[in-house]
Amino acid sequence: MAKLTFISWNVNGIRAVDKKDALKWIDGEDVDFLGLQEIKAEAEQIPESIFGRKYKFQSINSSSNKGQSGVALYTDVKGEAGSCEHVDILDEGRINEYHFNNIAYFNVYFPNGQRSPERLEYKMAFYERFLEHILDLRNQGKSIVVCGDVNTAHHPIDLARPKANEKTSGFLPIERQWQDKLLASGFIDTFRHIHGNVEERYSWWSYRAGARGKNVGWRIDYFYVSDDLKGQIVEADILDQVMGSDHCPVKLVLEV
Repeated sequence: MAKLTFISWNVNGIRAVDKKDALKWIDGEDVDFLGLQEIKAEAEQIPESIFGRKYKFQSINSSSNKGQSGVALYTDVKGEAGSCEHVDILDEGRINEYHFNNIAYFNVYFPNGQRSPERLEYKMAFYERFLEHILDLRNQGKSIVVCGDVNTAHHPIDLARPKANEKTSGFLPIERQWQDKLLASGFIDTFRHIHGNVEERYSWWSYRAGARGKNVGWRIDYFYVSDDLKGQIVEADILDQVMGSDHCPVKLVLEV
């Protein structure tokens, strides 16, 4: 078996991150799958200087709303791109799908529901379409790896101020119930699998009021795997020392 390292990071603007040289650390790591969310750029707008490593396969899925959303996948692992336009029905550049070694890998920027009741409704519908899609693939015998910004903290332990956010999209019961449903459908939250109920580990901090320095954050970036991969989880972590965005990267190492 080979160990594969996966990194997921909501960069909140790939050109902004490049100006800070905030992705250069990739050159010093053995990263087999790099999934970026909220790149806010077209493929031709992504600077070649983001890091030195040249991956054999890259997939840029930009939003039809220029300057918003967008995801990017970089890998050297041989495989082929999948398709799930029926999930991202508004063409907002939210998913990379890639199949290798009987694994379907997804890099996803899930919708944010805070803008309006309509966007919350869209977020919930997106969640359901996505779960249906990956369950279809499970039924076909595929193993599943999902990474990305889920835009919801699952449990009170996953944010610094749960009581104050009970009525905020990102911690609403209806959103958290979808995560319950995902796990009940045969998926594993890899960070909790490895670290149990460790507290005060977050992946996103508001830019306001020095939230990151005070560690007033939310854990909204996840790696989920189908439960058939449970015995192959080697490492899962939050790389909160990496700066450059209001999110930090999250990491998964799998034996494949």
